[in-house]
Amino acid sequence: MDRRDFLLSSFAAGAAGLLPAFGASALPASMSPKSPDDPDHIHDAVILIGDAVPRYNRDVLARLDQLLQSRDKVSDGYLARGAVAELEQRFAALFGKEDAAFLPTGTLANQVALRVLCGEHRRALVQQESHVYRDESDAVTTLSGINLVPLAPGRATPDLAEVEAAITLAEKAAYPLPIGALSLESPVRRADGAMVPYDAAAKITTLARSKGIGTHLDGARLLLNMGADGFAVDQYSALFDTVYVSLYKYLGAPFGAILAGTKTTVAKAREMRHIFGGTIYHGWQAALLALDGLDGFEQRFARVRVAGDQLLAGLAKVDGLTVQRVEHGSNIHFLQVASGRQQGLVQRLRAANIHVGDIEQGRLSLTFNETLLRKDPGEIVKVFAS
Repeated sequence: MDRRDFLLSSFAAGAAGLLPAFGASALPASMSPKSPDDPDHIHDAVILIGDAVPRYNRDVLARLDQLLQSRDKVSDGYLARGAVAELEQRFAALFGKEDAAFLPTGTLANQVALRVLCGEHRRALVQQESHVYRDESDAVTTLSGINLVPLAPGRATPDLAEVEAAITLAEKAAYPLPIGALSLESPVRRADGAMVPYDAAAKITTLARSKGIGTHLDGARLLLNMGADGFAVDQYSALFDTVYVSLYKYLGAPFGAILAGTKTTVAKAREMRHIFGGTIYHGWQAALLALDGLDGFEQRFARVRVAGDQLLAGLAKVDGLTVQRVEHGSNIHFLQVASGRQQGLVQRLRAANIHVGDIEQGRLSLTFNETLLRKDPGEIVKVFAS
């Protein structure tokens, strides 16, 4: 396996998730697995695209081997015991939930959660811009017969009034169709990583609870909000009956998801996971890498947020650059670049081993991840300003 066998999965998947126009074929030329003169340049690069730290496949395998040498009894059998069980316990504690289950994909985690929460009430409220509505090929309806009612078109956060109206419409119809579950994605990748604010989520979930409606948090990227003022993962998660988080988007695993809730709910989720064909033989490889990524993640990403704020503050002082922060944003913001500053900017950044996407209609997206900690924000500002 060549050293330049670059692991594009987390890089391209993260970019594609938050920057829909991006994909492996659109990666900066200097990040191509075959083009760098220095095969180790990736280890020092600041890559302001996607949520994850890009790695070579060989480095991932080496890290896995290193972890195996320092741990005992990591193997699982059909997702029971070993590193999988340890990861489930870690996330249950992190979310303040009774139990958690490993699932091979986030799509399956959403499907299982809504199926369990809805029960026989086969209608669920979701955001129109959510992953479960826009990116799962009507799987909830196809596989579980649950009809999705979309809310908040073009926005991350539904208004309480529109949630209440949707519930009333279902309850007061000539032929009532009770709502079984309400799902909120937060952060919302199709809304530039905007969070549903805690107060808004609290009001919506309180209303749902008063109506006997189960609540699910699609928190695939929830941990990317760590370090934000007043944000606590367990406090936010407490608003919901079930919480899902991705293991591969930024925790270094090749695949996987965690779904947390009460012991009863998670037991049902494990049964449904098997029915859907998701009880794979082994998940320890992903679990072990995710455990490693989770260690210290909150502290590291709090530093990322501080560095990101410093970078944005510095860029705002450069003539021809206008910072556009995402309201209630997590790790994505934008930079409006005046025409006089656009020529050669991306190339100068790449020469300094700082990688960004293309400037589109004068706008540049900046996604903050742990690679931002590799250079002082002031040095990055100097490259932009040169």
